[in-house]
Amino acid sequence: MSDGAEQRSRTTDLARASDTVPASGSPAPPESSESWKNRDLFAPSDEHALLAETLRSFVAREVEPQAAEHDREERFNLELFQRAGELGLLGITVPERFGGSGLDAVAAVQVYESLSTSDPGFALAVLAHAILFAHNLAINGSPEQCQRFLPDTVSGRSVAGMCMTEPDAGTDVMAMRTRAERDGNDWLLDGIKTYITNGGLDADTLGDVFIVYARTGAQGLSAFLVEKGMTGFRLGQKWTDKLGMRASFTAELVFDGVRIPAENLIGAEGNGTRHMMRNLEIERLTLAAQGLGIAQRALRVMVDYANQRKSFGRPLRDFGQIQRHIAERFSEYRAARTFVYDTARRHSFTRGRQRLDADAAKLLASQVAKRAADAAIQVLGGAGYMGENVVERLWRDAKLLEIGGGTLEAHHKNITQDLSQDASLLD
Repeated sequence: MSDGAEQRSRTTDLARASDTVPASGSPAPPESSESWKNRDLFAPSDEHALLAETLRSFVAREVEPQAAEHDREERFNLELFQRAGELGLLGITVPERFGGSGLDAVAAVQVYESLSTSDPGFALAVLAHAILFAHNLAINGSPEQCQRFLPDTVSGRSVAGMCMTEPDAGTDVMAMRTRAERDGNDWLLDGIKTYITNGGLDADTLGDVFIVYARTGAQGLSAFLVEKGMTGFRLGQKWTDKLGMRASFTAELVFDGVRIPAENLIGAEGNGTRHMMRNLEIERLTLAAQGLGIAQRALRVMVDYANQRKSFGRPLRDFGQIQRHIAERFSEYRAARTFVYDTARRHSFTRGRQRLDADAAKLLASQVAKRAADAAIQVLGGAGYMGENVVERLWRDAKLLEIGGGTLEAHHKNITQDLSQDASLLD
């Protein structure tokens, strides 16, 4: 059996969405005028329900037991990552013909919400691999590129990422200086990318393959597939002692005259900006899902503690101050969750121009996550401040969601710009 066939056989149960989910990524129309009322917004089909159960089991049995240790040690869990590949989670939106599960944006949101209830850092490593690289390539790459790289990527045999941020270019991506120049039929790539999730597996081991954005003309950006082993491609600074998301490895990557064959250019020269912006939509939606997972876990801890802990002879749940923390954070979480899943339900992988809701979903969910984790620490008091309690880690992890994949300020700008240009978007 070929590698691709083996991967498809492992993900058969998760890969039946093509029967109910059209190519646009939106669920199929209801069977009758009343059936929509019975649909579960958070698991709208049998495939989504099966995925939810798979995720619950995986998180409880395999993710949760290792989360605190890998956070403390700032260590990426490659074995667990490969186990996620066996379950089909590393290619959740990748077409079946390339070994993926072929599911939609709702399924992607399910994955990152569930993983983030336990280990947001590990979830971020999966997201950088499965969304920023694998999904990106599946949408924008040629069939030959997809067949070459995706089977190993979705199985976990290779670890991948995406390179956009530079020391002097973050939100202002058009200021990037990394440049690729033609040299015969090849390209020569020079520059530095930083804060790259999955840039390495550890301080000595480079990641396997990356989508790298570089300037190729006066105004244009292009995307290239850069592989470990290419001369001039190496690890730079290894970012350690991060505030949060410590179970994902973050590194600087250096490109010093890296020779890239023409077949590693994704799409046409100058198409990189369009590819990047379209992929940012699903990136932001899945990062919003991470916020949901953090908020959900923080609420569970908060409620459990308020039921068990007594003060002045009464359970904490009886005190108005505690009730306010729980009630307000729960209301925010449910509102954000509904918004994120509804946005995912309507999301198309190929249509583009879906920035408004993707930005708004991440803007809301990232702040809800941080407020929920902060409230949980407040409810637990000194216990919440201690590293042995998960809410301390959730609080640290939540902060990145207000920065990575688009800062809060970038979302403010984008949302205001889009609504100013088209007031009908408010309808």
